Amino acid sequence: MSDPRLVLATHNDHKVGELRAILLAAGTVPGLLPDEVVGAARFTDVQPVEDGVTFEANALIKARALAAESGLPSVADDSGLAVDVLGGAPGIFSARWAGRHGDDRANLDLLLAQLGDIAPEHRRARFVCAAALVTPEGVEHVVRGELVGTLLTVPRGDGGFGYDPILQPEGYDRSCAELSPEEKNAISHRGQAFRALAPTIADVLRG
Repeated sequence: MSDPRLVLATHNDHKVGELRAILLAAGTVPGLLPDEVVGAARFTDVQPVEDGVTFEANALIKARALAAESGLPSVADDSGLAVDVLGGAPGIFSARWAGRHGDDRANLDLLLAQLGDIAPEHRRARFVCAAALVTPEGVEHVVRGELVGTLLTVPRGDGGFGYDPILQPEGYDRSCAELSPEEKNAISHRGQAFRALAPTIADVLRG
C-alpha cells in the first residue's frame, strides 16, 4: 500500500469514494493512485467546528485543520442545497436542517414538508460546493461549483446521499439519486469544484 499523498477532510465514506473518483477521473493529477487519497479518519477522529457563515469559509476551516494534523496537503469541501424560495436555505445548515447532523432522511422530509404547497415552477434549487486545498506550508486555494435543478415532491432513486433523491438536474428527467455515479460526477457541484481544483492539486503534489 502506498503512503498517503492527499487527505480529504471528511469522515463520510460515501464522500471519500466520490471525491476520490472525481479527482482520479479528472486526469490532471498525474500518477495519483487510489490508496494515496485517504479520508480524515486516517489521522484524526476530531472534526473542527464549522462556524463559518459561507461554504468557502467552512471548507477552509476543515482543510486547514487537517493539513495541520496530517502534515499533508488537505482538501475539504463544504456543500449543501440552496432553495430559491427559501432565500438560499438550508445552505450551510443543509446537513443539520432537521436538528441533528447527518440525518439525511429527517432533513429531506422536513424540507419537503416546508415546500409542500410550493408549485413546480417555484421549486428551483441548486447544490453548491466550495472546495478548498490547504498545504502545511500555507498554500490555500478555493473554488466553487453549482448544480441547478428543480425539487421533486417525493424522493426518487436509491443512489447518492443527502438531498440527491429530490433534486432533478436541469435537462434531466431523473433525480440525482437515479443517476449512475459516473453520470452524477460528470455534472455535480462537487464534480465541477474538484475538477476546477485538480490542476492546483497537481501543482502542489509535483512540488
